[in-house]
Amino acid sequence: MKKVTTLISCFMLIIPMAIGNKIHKAAMEKIKTEEKVLDFIRVKATMYTVSGAQTDSTPLVTASGYKLHPSNPRKHRIIAVSRDLKRKFKFGEKVRVGGVGKYNGIYYVRDVMHSRWRNKIDILINPEDKAISYNKARLYKL
Repeated sequence: MKKVTTLISCFMLIIPMAIGNKIHKAAMEKIKTEEKVLDFIRVKATMYTVSGAQTDSTPLVTASGYKLHPSNPRKHRIIAVSRDLKRKFKFGEKVRVGGVGKYNGIYYVRDVMHSRWRNKIDILINPEDKAISYNKARLYKL
């Protein structure tokens, strides 16, 4: 099975080179078209950890009641949304976050932010990860 997967991967890299960039360009156009079809919301994205200073009195339990792994909370792929976005995104809903560098990807809405925040998401990271802020993140509903 491993050899078949490796062989398929090699062909997927070699065929576009052999035929030219036409296949690659067509694939890229399809991805761009799919992104245009998906509606997104432009939000500010920040990072948070499970430290007591950044959460309430139960840092290992999200607002939805989801329990986090204490040594690797990032593996859960969780975001917190501001309360205005909570009306559009329900707990447990799968979303895609873009425009946040290495934190791009699929996440689950499992937490909510303090009421003072608007149009903002918080990405749960591990304590040793570097917290970064992004002003023009994209939040896609899947």
